[in-house]
Amino acid sequence: MIVAGSFLALLAIGAPIAFALALLALIYIFASGNTIMLQSFPQQLYGGLENYGLIALPLFILLGEFMNAGGIGRRLMALAMAFLGRVRGGLAYVNLCANMMMASILGSTVAQITIMSRLAVPEMEKAGYPRDVSMAITAAGGLLAPIIPPSMLFIIYGVIAQIPIGDLFIAGIIPGLIIFVAFIAVIAWLGHRHAFPRNEAMTLAQRIHAVRDALPAALIPVAIVGSILGGLATPTESAAIASLIAILVGLFVYREMHWSDIPKAFANAGVASAAVLFLIAAAQVFSWVLTFENLPALVASTMQAMTASPVVFLLMLNVLLLCLGMITDPIPAIILIVPVFLPVATGVYGIDPFHFGVVVCLNLTLGLLTPPVGTGLFVAALMGNVRAERLARLLLPFFIAVLAVLLLIVVFPALSTSLIGLMR
Repeated sequence: MIVAGSFLALLAIGAPIAFALALLALIYIFASGNTIMLQSFPQQLYGGLENYGLIALPLFILLGEFMNAGGIGRRLMALAMAFLGRVRGGLAYVNLCANMMMASILGSTVAQITIMSRLAVPEMEKAGYPRDVSMAITAAGGLLAPIIPPSMLFIIYGVIAQIPIGDLFIAGIIPGLIIFVAFIAVIAWLGHRHAFPRNEAMTLAQRIHAVRDALPAALIPVAIVGSILGGLATPTESAAIASLIAILVGLFVYREMHWSDIPKAFANAGVASAAVLFLIAAAQVFSWVLTFENLPALVASTMQAMTASPVVFLLMLNVLLLCLGMITDPIPAIILIVPVFLPVATGVYGIDPFHFGVVVCLNLTLGLLTPPVGTGLFVAALMGNVRAERLARLLLPFFIAVLAVLLLIVVFPALSTSLIGLMR
């Protein structure tokens, strides 16, 4: 009770979640009288970062910085427009397609919303789309980032679960594509409801120019996914390769990046990475305390008493994750949930860890656009100058679509595991 009360108090005063987790571990140690655990506290704190897979995290953040500086996102937007610009609501579909291409590079919802709100929303407004609807489509496209590889959430989950991150990336491909198709259906419905305009037809020469101009940018997702699927590089190595390609393309092909942008990109990536890595280190200490208290075993016995069905277990877990996602960001939620529920899922219910990871990451992604915390929602509202509550209402059809896909993945695990078997 002391730990739970302290946690709620720290959240109430707005304490950073990383400090809250570390303090909770200390509070438990002193409250329980097990002060001998203090000797292992620094070791556990450092041990949370002692994993090779975590190197991929700052490298993918760095890749996003280089992409933003090099004009790569705008070319991917133009590429999508070359193929989909003429149909009714073409710019809305272009926005979604560009989001999917950006998702295959950035892996971060907040970064993706920030970039795409600058690229897509002004163009959609000029073409006659309502600003709030344009921003809602852009924000919804950000939901693809944590699922389509590479994914920051997958990297963190893979590190905690101690499973190959490359295989986890593969597990996210089919669910990501299903969500993409579901979002196309939602946009078609919105287009009918809001009478989306048609764009001017592009000439063949314009299409060829857009494709040719985007080819260097397309090297980045090809390098990431191709090197991992081909067994040529680990996710960490693929991020380094893609970052080098982004520098070369930005400096020498598009010439929008300057040498002075490189140190700035490293500094920005370093600050963002430090915040995430400290959170992971603090959560490792907290997970250590939970394990010491034998909480996974207690949860396992409780869940077994409630149901013997893996599907019912996942459905119950999804309800818990939806509630948790409303009050905290996905990264700390994953760090809190996985050490407790993964042993139960795999050991008691025989659920594949890759399937479990896709379900957890997809569910917690919704929390990025859900009040009251909803980092992505408030970033989108700020970038689009739209009221957050209005944006949340417009996002409701996309939420329903993701929930439907989530239910599909829960019932049919092969959607997230079949590709892994084919690639091995």
